Amino acid sequence: MKFAIDAFGGDNAPEAVIRGSIDAMQLNDDFSIIFTGDESAIYALLNNYDYDKSRVEVVHAPDIITCEDQPTLAVRRKKESSIVKALHLVADGKADCFISAGSTGAVLAGATLIVHRIPGVKRPALAPVLPTLKGPMMLIDCGANADCTPEYLLQFAYMGSAYMSGVLGLERPRVGLINNGTEEGKGNALTKEAYSLLKAAKGINFVGNCEARELMSGDYDVIVCDGFVGNAVLKTLEGAVASIMTMLKTEIKSSKRASVGAMLSKNAFKALKTRMDYTEYGGAPLLGINGGIIKAHGSSDERAICSAIGQARKLVLGNVTNTISGLISRETDPQAGK
Repeated sequence: MKFAIDAFGGDNAPEAVIRGSIDAMQLNDDFSIIFTGDESAIYALLNNYDYDKSRVEVVHAPDIITCEDQPTLAVRRKKESSIVKALHLVADGKADCFISAGSTGAVLAGATLIVHRIPGVKRPALAPVLPTLKGPMMLIDCGANADCTPEYLLQFAYMGSAYMSGVLGLERPRVGLINNGTEEGKGNALTKEAYSLLKAAKGINFVGNCEARELMSGDYDVIVCDGFVGNAVLKTLEGAVASIMTMLKTEIKSSKRASVGAMLSKNAFKALKTRMDYTEYGGAPLLGINGGIIKAHGSSDERAICSAIGQARKLVLGNVTNTISGLISRETDPQAGK
């Protein structure tokens, strides 16, 4: 396996990207890395580490796409950027997966324009995996498509199921549809029609509507929604967790008794923090693209980059792209695969 890594994507690049990549290489020896970015800067950082040089290549990319750039325009114009160069490696079959903590818009636009969608896929979807009370859950879509049709949501369900089966080993992932009630007739025109399609679809374990308060229950493995709703849900969860942690710290400092109680519960708090930490989950796969794409959080540190590479490894080993291709092919042509 080979992974094309945008060395200059993210708030902590390139240092965190290089360090996290070296850490990932020490955990598994079945992949190699191709860094894209300023060659001299990358080698200067690599010289600080002891690593297997046969597993690392560098492709010089002097330009950077920033979050201030217009994504599609930047992808077309900045052909020497680290994102564009890395995506071409995937498109040309020289790398199995692309990983970046850079501009989300540029990654989405570049993946679609350069690597292209899997034949039959109407829209790719950004799909982070989140912790719940009972285990990981995928939220799809989280921002790639603000406006969706019922057919898009159906395909999101297929793609999310393929990922959760291939990467996490779930035999029949439970698929839920975000809605304002659990009853079949609830929702707007989009969710009502999407419900009918999901209910009738073969190869999907659709378990019905999911109210927002049940998102973290652990009763669903894949939660389907349009990108506008998904992004709002994701940002709400991030803000809620941050607020709760801040309130908890304030209460702990409010009295000696609370401080003593916190000390006694130190291990439990540490375990909770780890469980809720995005760095443990790596990044969000962009599903529906004809090659592996992992979008890491913009503020990723070396731990998050290391996790994102581990996620890319599981995505490739799980044969997710080919599985999605087969599912979409059968969805659009019921005679396919017979």
